[in-house]
Amino acid sequence: MTVPNRATLWGRTLVDELVSSGVTAACISPGSRSTPLTVAFADHPDVEVYSVLDERSAAFFALGRGRRTGEPTALVCTSGTAAANYHPAVIEANQSRVPLLVLTADRPAELTDSGANQTVDQTKLYGDAVRWYKTLPEPAPEPRRLRALRVAADRAVAKTTGANPGPVHLNVPVAKPLEPTEEPGDVPESLSETAPLGAEGRDGPFVQTAGGRLEPDSRAVDEIAAVADETRRGLVVAGPLNPGTCGADAVGDLLDATGWPLLADPLSGLRYGPLVDDHLVCGGYDSYLDAEGWPDPEFVVRVGASPTSKVLRQFLRDADARQVVIDPAGDWPEAEFTATDYLEADPSAVSSALADRLGGVTDGNSHELATWRGRFERAERTHWDLVERAAAEDPFEGAVLADVVANAPDPATVFVSNSMPVRDCDRFGRPRSADLAVLGNRGASGIDGITSTALGAGSATDDSLVLVTGDLAYYHDMNGLLSVARCGVDATVVLVNNDGGGIFHLLPIESFDPPFTDQFRTPHGLDFEPSADLYDLEFERATVDQFATVYRDSLDSEGTQVVEVRTDGEASHRRRERLHERVCERIADEG
Repeated sequence: MTVPNRATLWGRTLVDELVSSGVTAACISPGSRSTPLTVAFADHPDVEVYSVLDERSAAFFALGRGRRTGEPTALVCTSGTAAANYHPAVIEANQSRVPLLVLTADRPAELTDSGANQTVDQTKLYGDAVRWYKTLPEPAPEPRRLRALRVAADRAVAKTTGANPGPVHLNVPVAKPLEPTEEPGDVPESLSETAPLGAEGRDGPFVQTAGGRLEPDSRAVDEIAAVADETRRGLVVAGPLNPGTCGADAVGDLLDATGWPLLADPLSGLRYGPLVDDHLVCGGYDSYLDAEGWPDPEFVVRVGASPTSKVLRQFLRDADARQVVIDPAGDWPEAEFTATDYLEADPSAVSSALADRLGGVTDGNSHELATWRGRFERAERTHWDLVERAAAEDPFEGAVLADVVANAPDPATVFVSNSMPVRDCDRFGRPRSADLAVLGNRGASGIDGITSTALGAGSATDDSLVLVTGDLAYYHDMNGLLSVARCGVDATVVLVNNDGGGIFHLLPIESFDPPFTDQFRTPHGLDFEPSADLYDLEFERATVDQFATVYRDSLDSEGTQVVEVRTDGEASHRRRERLHERVCERIADEG
């Protein structure tokens, strides 16, 4: 082995082992202290390297790839405040269980607390938001230290995935020289012979980590199945789930065995896809579960995070029902605190186990079950009929999301921003059998990094990419648009511009003005068209009633287009309220 210096040796060894453990992509921001890592990633033939100049955007880009693939993307930055800019994405990765591998270059230990330039305390910088943290030993061509480095790399990758996936932080202190310049005698030429394991590693990962599926306790499943078997008014509720967390086949088996409706959050991975053709998959519940006289379920099986829909959350809160929450990570994803049972197990395994134990729909329960299902079937028809009429009569913001979902290519990745876009997707995104991966950052539900996360998700697949964002989220992450060109990701960007924080019309503070307009809705008056010029994108404006045509044209076009739809946030909110009232009134009349 011929290596010019120990810093280069360290970077090559670490990156080599990360790749052996399954890392296939790295997102790098420029900096000096991270030079050994950057050069090693750039030189490695089996890594896709993305260069993102802004560390905050880089972190969300890597988050997006991890959300779409279920595998960690490595993040590399220099020391100092660069690492601090990763923190928002680390928080989101933690709370939404997205694999992410953070590599922060650092100054040698002796420079900490010395006043040295660009030196901050990076020890446990992200607190308890990471699954695992380690400051690596400083580079040295020593057999044991090199083996320790490889083991740390393998452990880090393994910790990002599993039953509770999330971010891992490796802090990497390194002294100069940082570049691959020759330092005679720094690394012995005989290192491969004297320390073969540390220097060369093994064929594959240095340490093979075998993951497993957390199987449910059979007695608990037996007991729950016995109750469910006597249940007529049952529901399966799927909140936001990362791709691959809960298999559609297993959920389909449970639905077949029970005949129950599935209330599927748009971010669950179950509202769109193969379940829709043969099962009762409901997406309009946000409009009718609070209708007068709507009956409680008797039994609810819940998977995924807390649902986007406030109406659904409150319906479950107030229901006189047994509610079983299934979660593989040991967290508590139920903020109303009314669940009666908790199974710490793989959702697919529990769904399959319940399906195996249940006898299916029988003559003894078919009539009452048919009545229960019929309520949801009629409510769904009523909701989608009135949504279609409302969009035709007086188009409003919600119609934009209805058109986005209805016209998205099959397959496609659709990323929806927080605040109103995800809520409109929840209420107006009708279930389809198309292969749509609808994603969002609902862990911490921030509006920072939305564009970068979407582009990161798009970089992981050849599917068409659609981003739906609000104006404030677009403003927050305009830097992220640079990744369109630098990272080679094309998209249709739907920009819903209601000139400020339209979501605040949902809150009681709307009645207090001042300070509502200046401090909450915060109209900005920005013209976003120059942003497209800056990043060499196409830009087009459309009214709500023109949107579907312009959107379809963009989907059929090469390159990236920003389609701005200007709306009145207050008027759109009033339209949502009236539509909700009409749906509830119609359903109450229908009984």
